[in-house]
Amino acid sequence: MMEVCLRLPNDMKYLVFLFLALSCHVTAKPPNIVFILADDYGYHDIGYHQSAIKTPVLDKLAAEGIKLENYYVQPICSPTRSQLMTGKYQIHTGLQHSIIWCPQTSCIPDNDVTMAQGLKSLGYATHLVGKWHIGFSSKKCWPTRKGFDSFYGYLTGQADYYTHVQEGVSMPGFDVPDDWHYGVDLRDNDKPIKSLNGTYGTFIWNDKAHDVIMNHNTSKPLFLYMALQAVHAPLQVPEHYKKPYEYIKDSNRSTYAGMVASMDEAVGNLTQSLKNKGLWDNTIIVFSTDNGGEIHLGGNNWPLRGWKHSLWEGGIHGVGFVSGPLIPKSVQGSVYNGLMHVSDWFPTLVQGVAGGDLHDLKLDGHDMWTSICNGTDSPRKEILHNIDPLQPRPFPNKMTGSQHTSAMFDTTIRAAIRVGDWKLLTGDPGNSSWIAPPESNIKAPVPTDPKGKFLWLFNIKDDPNEYNDLSALRPDIVYQLTERLAFYANSSLPVFFPPPDVRSNPALHDDMWSDWIYDKE
Repeated sequence: MMEVCLRLPNDMKYLVFLFLALSCHVTAKPPNIVFILADDYGYHDIGYHQSAIKTPVLDKLAAEGIKLENYYVQPICSPTRSQLMTGKYQIHTGLQHSIIWCPQTSCIPDNDVTMAQGLKSLGYATHLVGKWHIGFSSKKCWPTRKGFDSFYGYLTGQADYYTHVQEGVSMPGFDVPDDWHYGVDLRDNDKPIKSLNGTYGTFIWNDKAHDVIMNHNTSKPLFLYMALQAVHAPLQVPEHYKKPYEYIKDSNRSTYAGMVASMDEAVGNLTQSLKNKGLWDNTIIVFSTDNGGEIHLGGNNWPLRGWKHSLWEGGIHGVGFVSGPLIPKSVQGSVYNGLMHVSDWFPTLVQGVAGGDLHDLKLDGHDMWTSICNGTDSPRKEILHNIDPLQPRPFPNKMTGSQHTSAMFDTTIRAAIRVGDWKLLTGDPGNSSWIAPPESNIKAPVPTDPKGKFLWLFNIKDDPNEYNDLSALRPDIVYQLTERLAFYANSSLPVFFPPPDVRSNPALHDDMWSDWIYDKE
């Protein structure tokens, strides 16, 4: 296991915490950090975004904290989680294409330090409850080898909420063998769990988070990463959570709304556990989604364009906020509009909150803590949303118009970048529709882009919903942003997207999803 040391000398650490205490109400005692990551949670689906779905707990936490309204994640699961954990763009970990599928021998590179490792080296007790989804083919990829003292959850991308069986082996191009079994995916550290068949997943994570908090040794600061299963498919929830949403005729939407209600309740239970343990007054809460909502499975990102899987705003403009008593009263209830990306959480929490030293780490993330707390300008001026050379090119024989093809960067490659207020998309960004909530009477506009189009430019500050493509009017900005894509492409690692490995078959592992490459630890 990689040894990580981000400690500061005691006198230096005191000065760091004194500075933080003055600027962000962090005390000289290192604060507890609770990071709550929702799964497939749509931009429109939180109460304070004028949703019909009620989220009283999340709304209250956000109202007592700082809403992050210029905050970005990745369009799918594994890329967001890898960037959260490493502070690096996915082009710098080789994970820039798709997700990590169950049969793949892929995970975070061995030489990348994780947020959990950084916080552990600073004396934190580190715990993960819920979803991992950044590799498990070898135990060296597992959470407890990546800096977590404990892991209680599942390794793959989704599972049935009651049976905890992962049935989705839909990796493109994988011809599933006839003898393939669908495995249970639930573990207590390395130990398989098969005794909770019938217990709803959100309840399991709620109860385990409570146990972690109540059993925490308060001589250490706590880092709890609660990676919720909700509101990812399959659409399942106890009936009483759905009842208030029976009026929604779209059955997927009404079930999804019930799942959101259950999730909101779980977050409330978690905060109550922190209060019961006496940890609340010295705790920072971060809430984030991992990507935009999946329209076909009940989620909604209105008024943004696109959804999960896409590089349009609906796929990547995430719900997020920070909260807790340590947030300065002067900014409680405020909105922070500084540009922020999920990769920023590593330096923000490890350095900005916990006082670690990151000088030896080459991160793409920025320490945002002082900027968020004081409402000052963001140190981040641009975001590489992604460059994915393996994504199929759009309509290769039907490309239309003058679209600023460039010798610097192949603009038929799926990519997107934000620089200041400007956003450039190239290649096939994914579904570009605007979809209004099914329970509303809103008639959404219909995209009019010609088939074969592969380049767009928007001013996101003026046009956050991406209605007005300015690429033909501002070729100078297109050129500048294409230069930046070329810069990042030149620093990219080769894409690591291995073929499926039949040794992953749960039939070979007692009908569990487990490791199948047995490296020495």
